[in-house]
Amino acid sequence: MSACSSEPSSRLLFSSSSSLALLLLLLLSLGGRSADADNSSNSSEVSALNVMFTSMNSPSQLTGWQSQGGDPCGDEDWKGISCTDSSITEIRLSGLGLSGSLGYQLANLASVTYFDVSKNNLQGSIPYQLPPNPVYLNLAGNTFTGGIPYSISQMSNLEYVNLGHNQLNGQLTDMFGNLPKLSELDLSFNQLSGNLPQSFGSLKSLKTLYVQNNQLSGSINVLANLPLEDLNVENNHFTGPVPIKLKSIYNLQTGGNSLSGYTSSDDSQSGGVSTIGAVIFGVVIAFLFLLVIVLTLIKRSSSSASPHYIDDDSQNRSFTPLVTDEFTGHKSMDSDASINVKALESCPSMGLKPPPSDRNRSSTENEFARKYNSKRSTDPASAIAYSLVDLQAATGSFSSSRLLGEGSIGCVYKAKYADGKVLAVKKINQAISEDSLQDFMDVISGISRLHHSNIAELVGFCTESGHQLLVYEFQRNGSLHEFLHLSDDYSNPLTWDTRVRIALGTARAVEYLHEVCSPSSIHKNIKSANILLDIELNPHLSDCGLAVFYQDTSINLGQGYSAPECTNLSAYTLKSDVYSFGVVMLELLTGRKPFDSSKPRTEQALVRWATPQLHDIDALVQMVDPALRGLYPPKSLSRFADVIALCVQPEPEFRPPMSEVVQSLVGCVQRTSMNKGLGGDMSASRRSEDSDYGYYN
Repeated sequence: MSACSSEPSSRLLFSSSSSLALLLLLLLSLGGRSADADNSSNSSEVSALNVMFTSMNSPSQLTGWQSQGGDPCGDEDWKGISCTDSSITEIRLSGLGLSGSLGYQLANLASVTYFDVSKNNLQGSIPYQLPPNPVYLNLAGNTFTGGIPYSISQMSNLEYVNLGHNQLNGQLTDMFGNLPKLSELDLSFNQLSGNLPQSFGSLKSLKTLYVQNNQLSGSINVLANLPLEDLNVENNHFTGPVPIKLKSIYNLQTGGNSLSGYTSSDDSQSGGVSTIGAVIFGVVIAFLFLLVIVLTLIKRSSSSASPHYIDDDSQNRSFTPLVTDEFTGHKSMDSDASINVKALESCPSMGLKPPPSDRNRSSTENEFARKYNSKRSTDPASAIAYSLVDLQAATGSFSSSRLLGEGSIGCVYKAKYADGKVLAVKKINQAISEDSLQDFMDVISGISRLHHSNIAELVGFCTESGHQLLVYEFQRNGSLHEFLHLSDDYSNPLTWDTRVRIALGTARAVEYLHEVCSPSSIHKNIKSANILLDIELNPHLSDCGLAVFYQDTSINLGQGYSAPECTNLSAYTLKSDVYSFGVVMLELLTGRKPFDSSKPRTEQALVRWATPQLHDIDALVQMVDPALRGLYPPKSLSRFADVIALCVQPEPEFRPPMSEVVQSLVGCVQRTSMNKGLGGDMSASRRSEDSDYGYYN
């Protein structure tokens, strides 16, 4: 009995031991898996490397890398990748002969502090989505194009940035104000232009700056107070003196510019010179002050003796607004007319002379001014007559720092007023004579009657001292050309919906000129640089009504925009405008310039390259601007391409009128809205006239 009863007991003991053993093995297994899971890489980081690997054409030299999945922080060895725990912290891929691009998910690499892909063959624009928290960033020695991505401005831990030896272009934007730790910045051997941004002055830790072999211009004064030890600005277009504070830099290289040397005296001597200069300056100021008092007394004496002369003179001051007006919102500067008048004599960019006093103005000019101002008292559509001194003061003597752009017939400057009002002043290159004054005023009268929500509004004009100046509303987002070609693809990308609406708004402006105005008005210079974008990206076609200035055969309009029949400017017709508009649509579709000598020969002329592919859906998809990242409705894209094909036909008689173009683009907008379920991103600034086409609905 006892023997029989002991067998089940031993079996039970064995069963319990087995269960415990199995349970222990299971726990160990789960523990190991948990430990492995803790050391595995973040899935979003892995995905970023997968995309990066594919975008670089899956190079064999990147051993261990995969196009899908994988674990660079596990047991696998991914070349160039270093991890801390389960986070990727370093990417070192310098000099590996890599090609292609960097992909679009680098923002997922939030733990990366060291990012080096220098000395490869990477191309295209530097992606906006770079690793967000690097300390060391090196993209040098590739063939990157476009501008510097604005995302760099948010990398507050940056200490080292090298973008040198690429093909970067455009102007440096004011984006360096939040980089307090940046110690070394290399932008050398690119094609950067414009002035050094004022935010350079905020780089209080900057020891090394290389900007040599670019096309930068202006002064280098913004660098004066930086703790620089190594500065190279050679082979640019810098002008002016070298700040004395830069004299102490250990390694300073400034050759190949138009810089004037700093003084060779020691600090004590320079201090003495400064003191003497201050004394002389004080004496001059005191003398001028006394002179003003004397002149004031003389003027008062003269006023009491000749009151009727003063009345006549005041009537002749008809070119200066005397009160706040509805267009500019600023008061007349007539009382401050002496401000910076001397600067007019030495303004090289404008070639201005001091404006003659009204009493010295020709009788013909004064008479015309009186007639014009009496006319505009009954014609609210007319523009405001500005004084030259007023515009000179608002534009800083038309300084190069206020230059917004240079077009076919003149330059445009930014005018800023004390009350915050900002305007754009266009200076026509052609000088005006008394004989041509009437013609210019006829042009102004015609432009001032153009009223459409998509046409740049003329605010005023100036004809003093032989100059032809036009004053327009200022559009804060610049031109379409700048958006498409002078900023990198990822900093400020235009969505497909926005592009279609920009095309539609511009088409409606041209339709207004062609089919509403009587007589019809040919623009003759439709191009992306003449399509200005306001704060909400509404398009405003500029230079309308200025075709008379394009009669000079030496004027070179935008290359790639002219229709085949336009062998000379007199051959332009309404259908020539339609062709130019079609080229702008191609820019919106492809992100390419109308003519680009940097492309292969067969792709340099945009119309010639693109036209055969517009009806091939597969080829069309390959043509689309990469900045769109495939985010567009295919049917809207196809319809958009159909409109382009009609507009750029070589035979002008087969091109549609602009009213038909407008109707077709309305269909693109509606199709875009239906596909995306969006109302569009240009929904503000509504005008009742737009409801006819449902543009803003």
